[in-house]
Amino acid sequence: MTVEVLLTGSFGVGKSSIFNRIMHDEFSNKYYGTMGVRVNEKILAKHQVTLKLWDIAGEIQQRKVPKIYFAKKTVVLYIVDITRPFTFKNIVEDLQYLSENVGGGIIKIIGNKKDLLTEVELNSVQREELPVPLQGIISAKTGENIAALIDRLVEEVLLKIKNN
Repeated sequence: MTVEVLLTGSFGVGKSSIFNRIMHDEFSNKYYGTMGVRVNEKILAKHQVTLKLWDIAGEIQQRKVPKIYFAKKTVVLYIVDITRPFTFKNIVEDLQYLSENVGGGIIKIIGNKKDLLTEVELNSVQREELPVPLQGIISAKTGENIAALIDRLVEEVLLKIKNN
C-alpha cells in the first residue's frame, strides 16, 4: 500500500527541509526554493507501507501549482513557520481551498521550526497569533517530532481504511 503525503504552505516555511529530513534524515541551512515538484518514496517497514512524499513549490493558490497535485492525496501537511506569523495569514483560505481539492484526504496543520522558540514563546504563538490550532509541531533542523508525526499519520490512514 502507498500513503501519499503532500507538503504545502507558504514559501520559506521549511517544506523542502522536512522532505529531506523524512527521506534522507538530513538537514541543510542552505535555502533553495523548490521549482515545480519533488517526489520520492520510502518504505516504512514498521507499517508495511510505502510513503510517497510530494514537495511542491510556493503558495497553494498560485496559478503555478496545478490542482492535480492536490487530488487524491492520502494526507496533506499544511506547513507554517511558527517563527514568522505572516505565514499564518492565509491559513483559513488555504484550508478551504485544500478541502475543496484534496478529495477526502486527511489535512493537518503543522508548525515547523520548533527549535527556534522557547515553550513560553510557542504557547504565546499558539494562543495569540494562530487562527486555527496546530496538529503537530516539529523541527526539520533537529528532526524533533518528525518520526512520531509520520507514524501517527500512517496509523490514522490505516485506521481510516480499516473502518471504511
